[in-house]
Amino acid sequence: MGITGKVGGATAKHLLAHGKEVRALVRNRGKASSWANQGVELVDGDWNDSAAIERALKDVKGAFVMLPAVWTPSPDFKEAKGVIANYVEALTRAAPPRVVALSSMGANRTSGLGMITALSLLEQGFRDLASPIAFVRAGGFFENFLYGLHVAQDGTLPVYYNPTNRKSTMVAANDIGAEVATLLIGPAWSGSRIVELGSMVSADEVAAQLGEVMQRDVKAFTVPRAGWPAAFEQFGIPKGQTGPAEAMFEAVNAGWMDLGVKDTEHVAGTTSAREVFAAARKAATA
Repeated sequence: MGITGKVGGATAKHLLAHGKEVRALVRNRGKASSWANQGVELVDGDWNDSAAIERALKDVKGAFVMLPAVWTPSPDFKEAKGVIANYVEALTRAAPPRVVALSSMGANRTSGLGMITALSLLEQGFRDLASPIAFVRAGGFFENFLYGLHVAQDGTLPVYYNPTNRKSTMVAANDIGAEVATLLIGPAWSGSRIVELGSMVSADEVAAQLGEVMQRDVKAFTVPRAGWPAAFEQFGIPKGQTGPAEAMFEAVNAGWMDLGVKDTEHVAGTTSAREVFAAARKAATA
């Protein structure tokens, strides 16, 4: 799932590098044409069609599933619940030998998570699947700071982390793809597993690494809490619907995304924010 996005694409890249055959469920073949050129089998459909999901799962050795990001979910998260129900129906019918699901740090909680509530619901919805399942609870994506390449020319990186020197779990999409691929093709397991993925990093450290790439001194600057709604609106979230995004960052600042939840495994990230910034800058100037 999600092969035209960062995590799905990284997963496919690592699977292909291991010589594995890859199949992807896609809504738009045009967007996925580069993958077809690399030998990926494309199945038409999306996460709103359980029959299409089941077709994509036919005879697979493993499945990677994820939820679409919804920045303005309904109060009851009906969008996520609908996709989860489709997944459960298809996964129950197809019963793949193993399933890996993208989740998030904090998904062990059931309230006060904002957008991450959808992933808590995903974990709950998949709890009774017959297939062995691994939930990859990823940290915040370094890629979410890429706006800094455009806005930090004056030496400041506006962030929602408060305080900026407090560490929280962060990770690169490439490392998520690598771990998902490892779980899909590595030793089999039974029951469920939860993998916390990422390393403890502060916004100050991210800003410093951005500065190294930009060759200037960059400092993280906390956007005042009262300014969050307007800031999120600038990123395209409709006025009056920024609550879930605000609640997510409040959860991060409350320490709910820290490593070490009971009965979880931990895999550290190996790709730094600096490498993510450098790769993006190189791609933009290529």
